[in-house]
Amino acid sequence: MPAVADTAVLTPDLKDQFLNPHISEHPQEGITPITNKPVIQVIREKLDSMNEDRWESDEENSFFVADLGEVQRQHLTWKALLPRIEPFYAVKCNPDPMIVKMLAALGTGFDCASKAEIEQVLSLGVEPSRIIYANPCKQRSFIRYSQKHNVKKMTFDNAEELYKIKENFPDAELLLRILTDDSQSVCQLGLKFGAPLHTTKRLLRLAGELGLNVIGVSFHVGSGCYDANAFGDAVHRARRVFDEGAEVGFNMSLLDVGGGFPGADVKTGNTFERVASILGPAVDALFPPHIRVIAEPGRFYVNTALSLSTHVIARRTVTREEITPGTEQVPEFMYYVNDGMYGSFNCIMFDHVNPVPFVLQKDRVFIEDAAWHEEPVYKCSIWGPTCDSIDCLAKETTLPQLDVGDWILWQNMGAYTVCAASQFNGFNKSEIHYTNTFV
Repeated sequence: MPAVADTAVLTPDLKDQFLNPHISEHPQEGITPITNKPVIQVIREKLDSMNEDRWESDEENSFFVADLGEVQRQHLTWKALLPRIEPFYAVKCNPDPMIVKMLAALGTGFDCASKAEIEQVLSLGVEPSRIIYANPCKQRSFIRYSQKHNVKKMTFDNAEELYKIKENFPDAELLLRILTDDSQSVCQLGLKFGAPLHTTKRLLRLAGELGLNVIGVSFHVGSGCYDANAFGDAVHRARRVFDEGAEVGFNMSLLDVGGGFPGADVKTGNTFERVASILGPAVDALFPPHIRVIAEPGRFYVNTALSLSTHVIARRTVTREEITPGTEQVPEFMYYVNDGMYGSFNCIMFDHVNPVPFVLQKDRVFIEDAAWHEEPVYKCSIWGPTCDSIDCLAKETTLPQLDVGDWILWQNMGAYTVCAASQFNGFNKSEIHYTNTFV
């Protein structure tokens, strides 16, 4: 296994579990099992282990397989393409405890947005200096919690927040979050956060008058950014605010370039490689080497790390007349599966994702053994299990004819899925099984 970042702050058991994982089907009590098998093999073994006679115990529930090795591979990609920029993982993207532990073992920092996220990271033995409280509008008690635990780095974008910080954590190390052009992003965070450039100098002066310590600037080009040039433009804006800070007496030393980085599933267009080719040189050109630079990647690390398997729990057959008179009716199908919009597929609504379904197992024949690839396909829609009509996962797609008991696979389900899943209508959240394919 290639060398990873410094892990001196980690407890010995954490290093042992993630950098040299024990491969065991019967782990010690309190330790989550991690295998080293390929993801598709883990899925197959899970399906093969099911027994219809025991289904009253919910054996056929949907489930994830998380590949911690994919997280490690993404980390190495980051370090290779953006070596100067330190990744601070955005916990909100996927706070799964095993993923967070893995990233702690790899030596990343953490972008936390709440007290609970800070607590989770600190509980792993991560030093407070490796955390940024990157929420510009914070609850007062959360600020006091940060002060108590010495989590000094935090963001702000308005005057009211400065007064609140002055009252509750006057020794905090502040980053002014500025507004960027996020018009080419799926989720435009500028609608909620970010100080416009015409206000930044005034905010910096106020911070100085209050005796607060502004150490740098942060920005976020939006989640799911389609235009790599947005990063370059934001770096230029940050440079302007650094200069304003110097004019009012601050010696800034930290630039936070935020998130919005595409995952490994993006192969064309605005790939991570393209973003890195613009962001890296822009930072080097405008900020001298003594300026520390961090980022808040989330989706980049985890989107391709999780795959979800769902069980077809019901089928409804509909027909539609062909336009040509005299032809037979063509069947179409509505499939209902046991995870949905109120569970792991909330990403459809909140993250504007269009998950792609693949047949995983049909008539108890697994995809790797399938001859049904040659069967005709039919138009169909796929729906979640709740009684809400918005619970639609695919409005129109084509698949071979499926029956109750078949399985559908959804890949690239690691970002903004499990983190916002609910138990609406009494349906359980999908459990997660772990493997580590890093070699």
